[in-house]
Amino acid sequence: MTEALHIVCPHCHTTNRVQSAQLRSAPNCGKCHKPLFTGAPLELDAQSFERHIGRNQIPVLVDFWAPWCGPCRQMAPAFAEAARQLEPEVRLAKLNTEEQQEIAARYGIRSIPTMILFRGGREAARISGALGAADIVRWVRSAG
Repeated sequence: MTEALHIVCPHCHTTNRVQSAQLRSAPNCGKCHKPLFTGAPLELDAQSFERHIGRNQIPVLVDFWAPWCGPCRQMAPAFAEAARQLEPEVRLAKLNTEEQQEIAARYGIRSIPTMILFRGGREAARISGALGAADIVRWVRSAG
C-alpha cells in the first residue's frame, strides 16, 4: 500500500500530494506543472525555508553556507552531486547565512558549512565541515 506524501514544489512552493510509489516517476507540480524533483539543490529564503522544512514529508537536508566561505564553495559541487543521488527520497537545499541571519541564529549555526537534516519539521541530525558527495550521501543514509 502506498501513502500520500506532501511534497513542496521547488519552483512555486505549492504543497502537492504525491503517492510514495510515484516519487521515482518524475511527478510534476499540480499548480505550475514543473518537475517536483530537479536533482539539484534548492536555494531557500526565509519564506521558502519555513514552507519546505514544515510541509515536506520527505527529509530535507539544508546546507547552511555563505558566499565568502572557501570550504562552502569547495563543497558546493559535492552537495549538488549528493542531490542527484538522494532525490527523490531527500530534498537538498541551501540557505545563505549572510542573507538569512535570523534563521542561522535560530539554529545556532556557528561554523559553516553546516548541514542539518530535518524530518517532520524538526532537526534530526547535524554535521559541520565540508564533505565529499559520497560522505554526504553516507551520512544522510546513516542518520536514519
